[in-house]
Amino acid sequence: MKIKLNENGHFDWKVRKIAVIGPGIVGMPMAALLARARISIGVSQPAEVVVVQRNSPNSGWKVGAINAGRSVIGGIEPELDGIVEEAVKEGLLSATHDYRQIADADVILVCVQTDKKPDSCEPDYGPLFGALDSLAAALREKPAGHVPLVIIESTLAPSTMNTLITDHFARYGLIEGQDILLGNSPNRVMPGRLVERISRSDKLVAGLRAGTPFLIRAIYRHIVTEGALHPTSSLAAEVVKTLENAYRDVRIAYASEIARYCNRHDIDFYALRDQVNQRLAQVDAASRDPNAVPSGGLLIPTAGVGGHCLPKDGALLCWRRAESGFDTADSLFLQARLINEESPAETIRLAERRFGRLGGKKVAILGTAYRFNSEDTRNAPSLALARQLIEKGCRVTLHDPFVKPDDQNLLRTRLNRHFTRSLGCAVYDADYIFLATAHKDYLEGRGGIFDKALRLKGIVEACNLPVRIEAISRGIAFAGIGRGAKAPGEEFADFVYRGFRAVEKGVANEVFALTEFLNERFVPDEFGRVRFRDVRRLAASCNTGCLIPEPGPVEEVRPFRGFASRLVACAVRMYRGQPAAPVGK
Repeated sequence: MKIKLNENGHFDWKVRKIAVIGPGIVGMPMAALLARARISIGVSQPAEVVVVQRNSPNSGWKVGAINAGRSVIGGIEPELDGIVEEAVKEGLLSATHDYRQIADADVILVCVQTDKKPDSCEPDYGPLFGALDSLAAALREKPAGHVPLVIIESTLAPSTMNTLITDHFARYGLIEGQDILLGNSPNRVMPGRLVERISRSDKLVAGLRAGTPFLIRAIYRHIVTEGALHPTSSLAAEVVKTLENAYRDVRIAYASEIARYCNRHDIDFYALRDQVNQRLAQVDAASRDPNAVPSGGLLIPTAGVGGHCLPKDGALLCWRRAESGFDTADSLFLQARLINEESPAETIRLAERRFGRLGGKKVAILGTAYRFNSEDTRNAPSLALARQLIEKGCRVTLHDPFVKPDDQNLLRTRLNRHFTRSLGCAVYDADYIFLATAHKDYLEGRGGIFDKALRLKGIVEACNLPVRIEAISRGIAFAGIGRGAKAPGEEFADFVYRGFRAVEKGVANEVFALTEFLNERFVPDEFGRVRFRDVRRLAASCNTGCLIPEPGPVEEVRPFRGFASRLVACAVRMYRGQPAAPVGK
């Protein structure tokens, strides 16, 4: 396959086969939608879509399931099951363990999970490079003259594409721009809304050379039907993707700091949140709807922050600066991670302030997945909450309607013996219930939870589920994150608002400094240069709210009755340690 412009100025390109490596929460819906789109570029027949899954003990079963017409994603995923079934039935979608079957693929999506190493900002690319080893070995057998487009959908630490990824393929004799074209298009999916997110969300399409993003756009325009596709450089896409999640982690951490103060002083955090977000002009419906995706400035504090992105992406964003020896003690992204990791313990403290010591009590944790209506337990705060309660001497049972008993994270943490899918078994003799995940089942069946709990003394609401009135009406003691009775005063609301402004300005200053550092160390040409104004513009296209201001001075916020935000303090110290960036860079 030779990719060039024809006499009409269009790409002269033939796409007969599209490969998708890794049928997880990114790869499965992407493969299904690409098959359903019946893409025919340069040929009359729609491209076949081939999913590749290594034959591992945990995931090898996915090949048989896909070939039988079944999606391999659990939880509630509207439309996905039907799309997979229809695409397989029409012969447009199949799966294999054998990488050799994609040696002749024209487009290859790599959708393999990435992580970070423990107690470090360094990325852990073990699974990713395991897949790329198999891919590169297969591509050494590709047809002569064939130049496949390889698109990395995985989240990458900034600079990974033009250093580690390029060098990896070069070791196999596959030179970028000559034997393969390398691009990246970091995903913006969300469990429970996979098809919707791919179809409707804006998406970055990026490459190491100027033409590559437009090739990716030619493919993805068939499935991103209601969102915009934004061409950019690989480095810019890496920065923006990690920033979106890192800034979300920061906003949750700031909300958690404020909620912890509210908990200690019986203040209604949700009334405060709506008031502050109104002033920020960043309003959403999440204060009243636990199944709405929070997108306002001040986000929702819960028992913790889980998933495959937020717990690691701030560290990945900071990786190269930390590696260079830069002092990251005042990094807002790394400080936010520390604050959010405290949330399970803070939830237990909240419960014990209300109920007394929990040691020796029977506790049911409802919700094991990290996100509502999902089966995903990666970094789920419920797992940390369970371990800490067990360490206190509690008899703990975990429940979830979607998580499987042999879930690999339950097995890894040895919490599988504490898990049940029977709600009745989980709660019938529980002294206390912790509501940790706002599953639809719990929202719609909350009355039944109380009916089945025959010995219930108290309930802890830690995921924004509206159970307070029901609990009190049944004479059951109640504690909830941010569920104080007192209205927030104007002085406190102003303190929180000014703190948020200081934090967001601190984030802007940190990101500006990072882009300057990356440009100096890792940019080989003008196309690859990342500009702060482009980062702001592209981050703003994220539909969960990633509005980064211009960098500049950070206003010091005086403590409110002895209370001060750790994040605000970091933002102030960072600003004092470096000059503000010129506006518009």
